[in-house]
Amino acid sequence: MQNKPPRETDSPEEMLDLVDENDNVIGSKSRKEIYAEGLRNYRVVHAFIVNSKGKIWIPRRVSTKKLYPDGLDYSIAGHVESGETYEEGMIKEAIEEVDIDLKTTPFEEIASFNPHTHEVHCFQKVYVINSDTVPNYNKEDFSGYEWLSPEEIVKRFEEGESGKEDIPEVVRLCFLQ
Repeated sequence: MQNKPPRETDSPEEMLDLVDENDNVIGSKSRKEIYAEGLRNYRVVHAFIVNSKGKIWIPRRVSTKKLYPDGLDYSIAGHVESGETYEEGMIKEAIEEVDIDLKTTPFEEIASFNPHTHEVHCFQKVYVINSDTVPNYNKEDFSGYEWLSPEEIVKRFEEGESGKEDIPEVVRLCFLQ
């Protein structure tokens, strides 16, 4: 993995844009304030790495994470920082979490979700990266991984597996419709 500076996204003082119901920026607050106030009008990006068999690379978060320790995660996930576009946020997170340079690796936006119209916690765009290769993932973020079908992912959550709460709904909407 490349030698990188400390992750800005680990800071509770990270500034995020607040958006209206149409995803237009109306202000900004720190991530800490947004979480403390239970706001849902901020932006995140998610990506699924999908192999040629249709299985999704799903990492397991390290036990030291404050949110969802030892839980299942998106292949790539992160907040869109204040002033960033969704695509810029996705490019940044891909390098930080799985050492994939999306400036040279093809990726595709497959969905956009709004907490007012979908059962998700905030505004989000979802991307797919097609690859049969296990990424060089950040060991500070993830302790391991599995390749799972969309059905297996949803079933795991239905059976009580821990992980980021939006994953089953996003997987259903993106892969099982």
